[in-house]
Amino acid sequence: MIKQPTHSLNARDLLCPEPVMLLHKSMRTMESGSIIEVIATDPSTTRDIPKFCHFLGHQLLAESESDGQYRFTIKKQ
Repeated sequence: MIKQPTHSLNARDLLCPEPVMLLHKSMRTMESGSIIEVIATDPSTTRDIPKFCHFLGHQLLAESESDGQYRFTIKKQ
């Protein structure tokens, strides 16, 4: 079971690279082990956010799409 996010990021209506840039900025202020939920509408986030997590070593806990909104749950390492 995934723990409840302690942070959230509304990246709706933002286009690449803004969602990932805002996620990176948010991650800098979070403590290790914290969980963030990102909500975006740009389809490129389905490629960019998993790559961001892999590259920086964060754990992508969940990823889903519904009605044109993409949700990602990420644990900061």
